[in-house]
Amino acid sequence: MSNGPRHYAHVVRVLGLFAGGFALFLVVRYFLIPADFGVYGFYRAGALVDARAHTPMYAATNVCLDCHPDVAKSREGSKHEKVNCQACHGPLARHAAGDVKEKPAALNPRLLCLTCHTKQAGLPDGFPSVVAREHAGDSLCTDCHQPHRPKIG
Repeated sequence: MSNGPRHYAHVVRVLGLFAGGFALFLVVRYFLIPADFGVYGFYRAGALVDARAHTPMYAATNVCLDCHPDVAKSREGSKHEKVNCQACHGPLARHAAGDVKEKPAALNPRLLCLTCHTKQAGLPDGFPSVVAREHAGDSLCTDCHQPHRPKIG
């Protein structure tokens, strides 16, 4: 018999490394994963409490239109009728709640309109899109279009 390592010693070393790595993984996981993770599936239960602590930034469109009936009237039947007000005007929940200091920012119609209406791949067929330089030169969109009812004529 020889006094050297046995022919399966390399397997024992690999198993030892694997067991040590797995133990290290469990220790790191214990310190990094919150205790309430997995209560609702692949989700942290405390996230609901965290989300409720944030005040909403957006108001519903009907809240905007309750105070701005003239805008509601001008949007009727237009292609922008179903666009949420805050898609263009930004988050205004505080304004809708009565904070008079929180007013919509002055909008740059050329930049704002072109966010959606620049020709680009992925837009649905028939979606009104333009190459701004060819369509209007340096003019503003609002020189020809009303923002809430953009069709000319």
